[in-house]
Amino acid sequence: MPDKAAPTYKRVLLKISGEGFCHEGGFGIEGQELENIAHQCADVARKGVQLAVVVGGGNFIRGATFAEMGHIPRATADYMGMLATLLNALALQETMEKIGQPTRVLSALSIYSVCEPFIRRRAVRHLEKGRVIILAAGTGNPFFTTDTCAALRATEIAADVLLKATKVDGIYSADPKKDPAAVLYKDITYRQVLNQQLRVMDLTAITLCMERKIPLVVFNLKTPGNIARVLAGEAVGTKINPV
Repeated sequence: MPDKAAPTYKRVLLKISGEGFCHEGGFGIEGQELENIAHQCADVARKGVQLAVVVGGGNFIRGATFAEMGHIPRATADYMGMLATLLNALALQETMEKIGQPTRVLSALSIYSVCEPFIRRRAVRHLEKGRVIILAAGTGNPFFTTDTCAALRATEIAADVLLKATKVDGIYSADPKKDPAAVLYKDITYRQVLNQQLRVMDLTAITLCMERKIPLVVFNLKTPGNIARVLAGEAVGTKINPV
């Protein structure tokens, strides 16, 4: 984002999946991917954007998948997934603070030794003071995805936009890996997402965003500088409009 370009949005909720912390098909946290995320987040925060980040934990464990594979009940598997998000959150916090960006980790689960509990007014105050907040442990409840958490937290902090950082360039009419004729949408509405059953977020998250009229931008995190480009108003990825 050029120095003179004013951000289009003032307060932003960024959702980063666990897979964003490693290469496709990888496991755990990889230094290069972590540095990419940290630098992109710090760059936009320094432009005056109030940034909240919800992190997933799929690079370690997915509760639903893990429950299907073994003998662990879904609720317990989901709690394990929430703890995995905390690993990503702490890694991102330390990396961002290493490059000079003040950061706070707020968790929906009470883990006082390493982070603060999520309290809405405290989260907003951190944002107002220029700190990036990293939101861990999803909603703190099993059976809810981190996408739903992102939609919920965006509503709670009154975010101007919800950004979903993925490994693809946006929303396609079909899976581009399976259908070479798949079309990349630039602009679409929530109603179209629902009617066409496009796999963007789970139904709970989409419905909440639509009801609260929160715009959503889906873009490729792996392209350096993409977060700043989205916030500068460039046509990056796919924008889902409330109407």
